[in-house]
Amino acid sequence: MAIECDVAILGGGTGGYVAAIRAAQLGKSVVIVEKDKLGGTCLHRGCIPSKALLRSAEVYADIKDSASYGIETSGATLVFPKVQERKEAIVKQLHQGVEYLMRKNKITVLHGKGRVIGPSIFSPKSGALAVELDNGEMENVVPANLIIATGTRPRTLPGLEPEGDKIMTSDEALRMDDLPDSIIIVGGGVIGVEWASMLSDFNVKVTLVEAADHILPQEDQEIAAEMKRLLVKRGVEVRTGSQVMTNTYTDHGDSISIDIQSSAGNETLSASKILISVGRIANVENIGIENTDIKLSNGFIEVNKQLQTAVPHIYAIGDCIGGLQLAHVASHEGIRAVHHMSGETVHATPDQFIPRAIYSRPEAASVGYTEKQARDLGYKVKIGKFPFQAIGKALVHGHQEGFVKVIADENTNDILGVHMIGTHVTDLISEAALAQLLDATPWEIGQLVHPHPSLSEIMGEAMLAVDGNAIGM
Repeated sequence: MAIECDVAILGGGTGGYVAAIRAAQLGKSVVIVEKDKLGGTCLHRGCIPSKALLRSAEVYADIKDSASYGIETSGATLVFPKVQERKEAIVKQLHQGVEYLMRKNKITVLHGKGRVIGPSIFSPKSGALAVELDNGEMENVVPANLIIATGTRPRTLPGLEPEGDKIMTSDEALRMDDLPDSIIIVGGGVIGVEWASMLSDFNVKVTLVEAADHILPQEDQEIAAEMKRLLVKRGVEVRTGSQVMTNTYTDHGDSISIDIQSSAGNETLSASKILISVGRIANVENIGIENTDIKLSNGFIEVNKQLQTAVPHIYAIGDCIGGLQLAHVASHEGIRAVHHMSGETVHATPDQFIPRAIYSRPEAASVGYTEKQARDLGYKVKIGKFPFQAIGKALVHGHQEGFVKVIADENTNDILGVHMIGTHVTDLISEAALAQLLDATPWEIGQLVHPHPSLSEIMGEAMLAVDGNAIGM
């Protein structure tokens, strides 16, 4: 007998399990199919484990700099296996929490490989799931609505396929037993910068290679330039405008080498390992899409504004549809999809209202348009900037690098974008996102009384700086 339900979800990552919980809260019967562990990439191979490692790296860096706080130590020893143990303990605790939420909300979880099937004896329309369970048995799930939330995996480069030792993606790097002496990171986007920061703090010699003219190519150029400056100050070698020549990769036994090409000519780089961080591709193979009318675009599932595929009762959410590949975006999309299939009108949050975060040292965060994007769209902009070195709490923390940059429309005074680099800015960006959502002006945010001393004071000062009214400078 097939399992019938209101909603089936293929993929138990952040978007999938959040959608399942919201559907259950709305009184729907829910089945979620996951071939690995609930929590998906974010919990097991992305957000959480990488941030746990980054936190250990930050603590290690602070201990090494403890003399500047008036605390003399006899030295600190990095025990990387214990760093990994802490990471695994955090992941395990959160994984158990997700499993509890499934039980609490009476969600049926099938552990196995799900495949969308076409019209069959189980259902006259496509969208049912054939599930090969971990024990080898088969189960069929027939939902009224299906949500595909299969996520993505790291993109690789031909000739540099990961083998788990010398050549890695972030997946393999998270499982390292020991730290290498040196590493080449190919790709200077968010993931590449986070790994460069972390490994540098762990005393690994890092060379970061980016094909674009600057690292963090999706971020405001002033933020990217400041991030590069601070990474270089810490000893990271950065090569921008450089292409990796994959056919030159050579394994020397105890090291590897590879050539890069730039306008300055060719250069041979050597290191213990190489980490490939050049984006991600959707997990859309072997899930039965060919049995439906679902369409793909550049390898990602096409959806409309309500997250419906070309088959209206089949939705897709999260990284597998492209766009902003962020866990909080996937969660929001899962909630929107469930409400839409419940007959409610759901309004999408524009991409420019969704905050983005980079958990390097220092952190970076942004929401809205970059200065270049705003100007390219025809806005006449005015800009306010304020440095952390003028914020008392930043000096108390011992981290005064960075600044906040506010971009506003000179004609309407609307906030177009806010970009930050500095300590704990990933915790500060939500105020800027709320300001944009509520259509606030820089003057209005500048009038908010921020507590003193606090890092949040920089938001008020940067907003006032848009019209030249900052108090602290």
